[in-house]
Amino acid sequence: MILLGSTGSIGVNTLQIAQKFQIPIESLSAGRNIDLLNAQIAHFHPKKVAILDPKDRLKLQPKNAKVYTGSEGICEMIADSSSSLVVNALVGFGGLKPTFTALHYHKKLALANKESLVVAGWLLDTSKIIPIDSEHFGLWYLCNNKPIKKFVITASGGAFRDTPPKDIPSKKTDEALKHPNWKMGKKITIDSATMVNKLFEVLETKWLFGIDEIAGYIERSSHIHALIEFIDGSITAHLAYPDMKLPIAYALDPKQAAFDCVIPNINLENLAAIKFESIDAQRYPLWKLKDILIQNPQLGVILNASNEIAVTNFLECKINFGKINFIIQESINKFNGDISYLKNQEDILYLDKEVRKFTHTLV
Repeated sequence: MILLGSTGSIGVNTLQIAQKFQIPIESLSAGRNIDLLNAQIAHFHPKKVAILDPKDRLKLQPKNAKVYTGSEGICEMIADSSSSLVVNALVGFGGLKPTFTALHYHKKLALANKESLVVAGWLLDTSKIIPIDSEHFGLWYLCNNKPIKKFVITASGGAFRDTPPKDIPSKKTDEALKHPNWKMGKKITIDSATMVNKLFEVLETKWLFGIDEIAGYIERSSHIHALIEFIDGSITAHLAYPDMKLPIAYALDPKQAAFDCVIPNINLENLAAIKFESIDAQRYPLWKLKDILIQNPQLGVILNASNEIAVTNFLECKINFGKINFIIQESINKFNGDISYLKNQEDILYLDKEVRKFTHTLV
């Protein structure tokens, strides 16, 4: 197996499942957490290792592993690896090139990098992609041969789900990072609070399942990850504890996962009352972009680039929370003309760069 982003939460969970299923690790990539990467190298003995910063090479303890550096080094490592499975757990736009590379070399791609589908879903062969995401795993798990009316994904609501809407724009970084259900990475926690993460998942759903009828609701317990409405009037739901080990296990080995206790079952007697709430556009103004994105999914390039710059500046305490919404809306207004020219990866990289330049002027 080739694992990209081994030191993040998805990567760490993936290694735990790989060890449980006795799947050998051929290649690892990581960012700046070299101490954890060294521990992973010592435990799993990969033949190839990729790191982001060449300066960190001296800190590595790879022994006999071949070392690759930089963003291009990750792609070289994929090309040089014989493993047929790539798990892309990289965060952000930097995961796009490795996604293209994995598919180019006919690898099976277990994809946790949302941005790849958000900015280039129309260029990717999704038949070769296995989603690693609670919502999309839930949809995949529920699919059968009955005609589908609508897909439904759920949201926790993020840090400000109970805050008066008039108070939300002035909120600061430390408040936005207080997720009500669990501790995640900083960017995805902010994306949860703005509902951008759910917009990403809407685009992922469109590309993975080829459907435009997609709805979203807030389900506070985070025990129901996805539902499917069928034409016959029935609805099925996927319930599980919020643990990424489950979708990871099915991405690595679905047959073994089905007959292995990957996570404990929910104790139904202890399950709190389930309630679905609409995603209020007053509280989450960016949710108004959902239908626009479904009809014009190439706008995902603009959404992702402007959001990455806005969130970075918010986390650095340079802007308040409400400015994230302003920056994304203004960027989409600026670039939402004819973007049908996005025919390849180079076109996407060009638009991404232009959006980021414009976004910096707004900051």
